[in-house]
Amino acid sequence: MAKRPKRHAHHEEHMDESWLIPYADLLTLLLALFIVLFASSEMDAKKFDQMVRSFSVAINGGTGVMNYPSPVPLDPQLQQQTLHKGAQEAEKQKTEEEKRLEEAVRKETEDLKKLQTKLDGYIQQNKLQDKLQTKLTDEGLLITILDNALFDSGKADLKPEARKLASEMAGMLVPHPKKVTVTGHTDNVPIRRAEFPSNWDLSAKRSVNFLKVLLENKNLDPTKFSATGLGEYHPVAPNTTDEGRAKNRRVEVAILRDLASPPKNTLNP
Repeated sequence: MAKRPKRHAHHEEHMDESWLIPYADLLTLLLALFIVLFASSEMDAKKFDQMVRSFSVAINGGTGVMNYPSPVPLDPQLQQQTLHKGAQEAEKQKTEEEKRLEEAVRKETEDLKKLQTKLDGYIQQNKLQDKLQTKLTDEGLLITILDNALFDSGKADLKPEARKLASEMAGMLVPHPKKVTVTGHTDNVPIRRAEFPSNWDLSAKRSVNFLKVLLENKNLDPTKFSATGLGEYHPVAPNTTDEGRAKNRRVEVAILRDLASPPKNTLNP
C-alpha cells in the first residue's frame, strides 16, 4: 500500500497588532476634543461664562480669578487732601534736615572765625600785617604767608622767626582738629640750582619744611595734614613786576571745613 506523502503543517505568520490599542485610544481622544470644540463654538456667551465660573469655583474654592470687585472711586477732595498732607510731611522733613545742616555749618563757621580772630591778633601784635593774611572762604580758613617772612631768597630752610610763627600757629590749631593743607608757590623766575632744579622742587620743599615744624607739636594729628608744591603755576598777581612776583612767592595754609558749603552771609564780606 502506497504511503501518502506527509503534509507539512502550514504556519501563517501574523503581523504584530499591539499598536492598534493605543492608536484607537488616540482616535477616541481626538474625537472627544473635536466634540468639545464644536460644542464650545455653538455655546452662547452666557453659558460660556457660567462654565468658566464653575471651573473657578471648583479650582479656587469659590473665588474666581476674573471675579474681582470693581475698585471704589476715591473722593477727589479726600484724595487731594491726602496728597497735600504727604507733600507737607515731606517738605517738613526736608526743612528740618536743612535746618540741622545749616546749624552745623553755622557752628563750624563760628569755630573758624574764632581761630581767625586768634591769628589776626597774633599778626597785629607782631606787626606782620604786610606778611600774613587770613581769609574765610567756602573751603575753610586760608592763611597766606609771603615767602620773605619764612625763607631767604632761593632757600627752603625756615628762618628762626618763621619757626616761631609756625610753632605759634600749631598751638592755635590744636583746639580745631580739622584737615590742614600746606601749599608752596613761587614766581616764574627760573631757579636752576643743584638743590632745586625747578620751581616745583623749591615750592614742594618749602611746604614740607613748614609742615614739619607745625607737626613738632605732638598734640596735632599728622594724618590730617598734607603738603604740596605748585611751583609758579597758580599766581595771585602778574609776574611782570617785582611787587607781583613777591605776592606769588608764598606759602598757603588752609584749614578745611568738614561740611561742604557754608550758609549765606556767614563769610567775610
